[in-house]
Order: sequence, then C-alpha cells, then structure tokens
Amino acid sequence: MLVQTGTYHLRACSVSEMDNNVYLLTCRSSGAQAVVDAADDVDTIERLVAAGTGSLDLVVTTHQHWDHHRALADLCERYAVRTAAGAEDAAALPVHPDVLVHDGDVLTVGELRLEVIGLRGHTPGSVALALRAPDSPTVLLTGDSLFPGGPGRTTSPQDFTSLMDDLEARVFAVFPDDTVVLPGHGAGTTLGAERPHLAQWRERGW
Repeated sequence: MLVQTGTYHLRACSVSEMDNNVYLLTCRSSGAQAVVDAADDVDTIERLVAAGTGSLDLVVTTHQHWDHHRALADLCERYAVRTAAGAEDAAALPVHPDVLVHDGDVLTVGELRLEVIGLRGHTPGSVALALRAPDSPTVLLTGDSLFPGGPGRTTSPQDFTSLMDDLEARVFAVFPDDTVVLPGHGAGTTLGAERPHLAQWRERGW
C-alpha cells in the first residue's frame, strides 16, 4: 500500500524489465477502482486489482510509449472497463480510448476526482493525474514527465522547453511542496525536494 486515507487507497506494483510502475486507485466509499498505466504482465495487474475490491472501472494511460501499455489490450479483454488517455497520444495506443482527455479535464473514480494535467514534451499527449484528498497531501501520478532529479526524456530542445514550461506553470506553480510525485518508473519524490533544482534543469537542458 502506497497511500491509505479516509477516502482512498493507492497501491502499486512494478512490472517488466524496465521497472514500470502500475498504480491502482480504490475509492473507499464506492469500491470503484482505476489502473494507471497497464504497462505489462496482465496477470500481475489482475492480482493488484484483486488486492483492492476486485472490480475495475477505468484504465488511464499516461502516454503513448509502448512500455506503458503492453497489457492494455489484455486487461480490457478481462474487464468491461473504460479507458482514457491524452487526445494527442490516442492513435498510438493498442486500444482506442473511450475518453480523450486534455489539460484541465477531470476523470472520476467513484467519488474521487483525478485532475488531468497536460505535460507536453515527453510525448505530445502526455498527461499527469492529480489526486487531492482532505486528509493527505496531493498525489501526482506523472508518467514519464517528472522524476526525482528532473523531467522525463525529450528528443529536441523544443520538446524540452515545452515540458519544462508545462511543469513550471501547471505543476510547480500550482501545487505545494508536500505534493507527492509518483512517476512511471522507480521511486517517488516530492515537489519540495525537486523545486530548488528547476533552474539547474533549465540550464543543463535535460
């Protein structure tokens, strides 16, 4: 269990040789559940879902890169589940999303609200998800757009600038230091730990 509050549980598992994080969000009042990034190994993800309520209502894909959706088609075959992803990345996914999201949209999981944050640069349609609760710090599921130590990989100076602009305007300028960052690979961090290094990231260009 990563996070347990009065309103939700957040669980995670690591799959694949790339240490992809798969997150399971459970609404405590309704039992509704969402998976964020069906990255690989559908059997492991199914066990994660069973560790909650056993139902699955939504699968969100943070971006189009293949290592984040290898189990998406299989998961959709096992559950009657809605899918969502950033509109600009949708065409590259193995399952076309039921819901195309943009910056500022909101996805619901039972009584919970996931605020969509568009973070353009790692891919054109990369999104992060913000989960706020009254009894815990905000949690950001950032996909491959923000990690401990810097932004996600980009392939051109223009994409790097775009991602940094979005991170500064839509993440660091909006959320407080105790906000928890849970990325698509590896360990998490907080915005407070990363905020002092923004200028350094700009200067180094990655």
